[in-house]
Amino acid sequence: MADKLTPRALTTPRSAGIAGILFALLFVVIVVLISRVVPANPHDAGAWLTNSSNRQEVDFALGLVPFCGIFFLWFMAAVRSRIGDAEDRFFATMFIGSGLLFVAMLFAATVIMGGLLTLAGQHDGRPPIEVWQFGRATAFSLASTYALRMAAVFMIASSTIALRLRIHARPIAFIGYASAVLLLVVASTTPWIELVFPAWVALVSVNLLLHAYRVERTAAT
Repeated sequence: MADKLTPRALTTPRSAGIAGILFALLFVVIVVLISRVVPANPHDAGAWLTNSSNRQEVDFALGLVPFCGIFFLWFMAAVRSRIGDAEDRFFATMFIGSGLLFVAMLFAATVIMGGLLTLAGQHDGRPPIEVWQFGRATAFSLASTYALRMAAVFMIASSTIALRLRIHARPIAFIGYASAVLLLVVASTTPWIELVFPAWVALVSVNLLLHAYRVERTAAT
């Protein structure tokens, strides 16, 4: 029985760690590419739309979002697999529900933004201003208000589960609580605040990889 459980004990944390790091890297790249081109004010079309290279850069960033979502789902599945039969139904529901809503809203905002870029290209970078303002405000609200707050709920549920089951160090869980409160309060008002979430996921992922390494060394010994 011990021989059968050892591979899973090694593989699951490693899978979650790799997926989490890949998600964090892609998310940071997407935020940086979009933020350096798109104005912070959702009601401002901006001169960048008339520049085809700027539109292509944002379009490239949007093309990375599906892979970002896939890695996040992989991260969720691997973490839940490690929790196993010990998971609490209440916090498991919060964990799964908030994670899925985060990905869904991220995808929805991406679809809207992609449609706006296509419309801008058809009008030589000058789309109908009413359509642009409505679509841009909708995408901005989905991504920076609702998706990030679902990410905060995900962090709270994950940190609570981690504390109860001692999945990772207590300071990481407390960092998750503090980061979640930060996202809940200032998610849509502070520039670059969205980078808090991938930073926390990366921290958890590195801790999971270190745990897998320690388990591997113990098993080898």
